[in-house]
Amino acid sequence: MMNRREFMSLVSAGVAANVLAGNAAASTVRNPAPRAVVFDAFSIFDPRPVFALVEELFPGKGSELSNAWRTRQFEYQWLRALTGHYADFRRATEDALIFSAKLLKLDLTTEKRERLMQAYMELRTWPDVPAALDALKSQGLSLAFLSNISPKMLSANIKHAKLEGVFDRVLSTDQVRTYKPDPRAYRLAIDALRIKREEIVFVPSSGWDAAGAKWFGYRTFWVNHLGLPPEELETSVDATGNTLADLAGFVGT
Repeated sequence: MMNRREFMSLVSAGVAANVLAGNAAASTVRNPAPRAVVFDAFSIFDPRPVFALVEELFPGKGSELSNAWRTRQFEYQWLRALTGHYADFRRATEDALIFSAKLLKLDLTTEKRERLMQAYMELRTWPDVPAALDALKSQGLSLAFLSNISPKMLSANIKHAKLEGVFDRVLSTDQVRTYKPDPRAYRLAIDALRIKREEIVFVPSSGWDAAGAKWFGYRTFWVNHLGLPPEELETSVDATGNTLADLAGFVGT
């Protein structure tokens, strides 16, 4: 099974080829003022309670199982995207959980599996989110989700976090049966919002998504809630912060 770096090496040439000509022309022109901010779901929703539940259900093994689960979750999504054998986020996530439990020889009962999957439907926001969204709304910006999470899961989490009506568009890569960092996934925001690529600021929650968005050509603000190092992928974001507090200032510049 390929790891994230191997996958990104495969896609980077294709993504770069798609955007190189456009970026070369745009490099000499000042970016227009942003009209929309587009968020990855996990820049808004805090997934840590899911992994706290892993530890509760598998005492002493939570960290090991969580790490294996997250890794296989991404690998399954990306392998399916590369090979054209698409399955949605929930299916890939559940399959990754089942495999990881078998790998670690843990007894993943039906009840435990269902509790962990249900936790992905009941996420709350990071603490910094409400104030940041209010600040962005006050600037007259359109707000949107662009996530690998399937539509049903996005809707459930938006309702659970009491964010109904806050976002102008809720976009899932399920619409094009692929996953970020496929360029077709990133293009969904341009097509849905009907504005130029340069008028969008993309807000990823992970380093690989930040790299993919930059290769696609988005201005990118990486909200690095977990304090992770940037990926070694020969690209850099426009700005980063450990919370969304600095995002309103960034889009206002």
